Amino acid sequence: MDLKPLIRDIPDFPKPGILFRDITTLLRDPEGLRHTIDLLAQKFMEANLQPDYVIGMESRGFLFGTPLAYKLGAGFIPVRKKGKLPASVHAVEYELEYGTDCLEVHQDALQPGNKIAIVDDLIATGGTANATAKLVEKVGCELLGFGFIIELRELQGRDRLPDVPIVTLVEY
Repeated sequence: MDLKPLIRDIPDFPKPGILFRDITTLLRDPEGLRHTIDLLAQKFMEANLQPDYVIGMESRGFLFGTPLAYKLGAGFIPVRKKGKLPASVHAVEYELEYGTDCLEVHQDALQPGNKIAIVDDLIATGGTANATAKLVEKVGCELLGFGFIIELRELQGRDRLPDVPIVTLVEY
């Protein structure tokens, strides 16, 4: 199944000159959504990526990370923006184009040695995925790989990521 026709292009969002790849049209299509999760799980299994936990970044990573964790027999752990988690957290700050941001995970969510896969809807510059990898490493976990529905190749985000397998389903 070709997923590209299920991904809507929205020009000039969130600002002029940006072509936004909108996955809400993929999410609303039952067959497309099922195929996306099944294909992502298949590619993870083919790459021998058997994590203890799948981490999804706020918020679209939650949409794909949770069903992927289910299919792989793993747990799911959300990584959120600063101030969104109620218990004690590990945090990592990272650079944005204009300023910094912070990602957090509950301190009791991960233990050193846990095997982790990081999942998000899209990789562009790789900043958020790289920051999440640093958070995983800070806790002492083993990063097995990444999974993305969409990769924007021209932005070379995978070059900013650790040298582990990267699974993508659609490339632009």
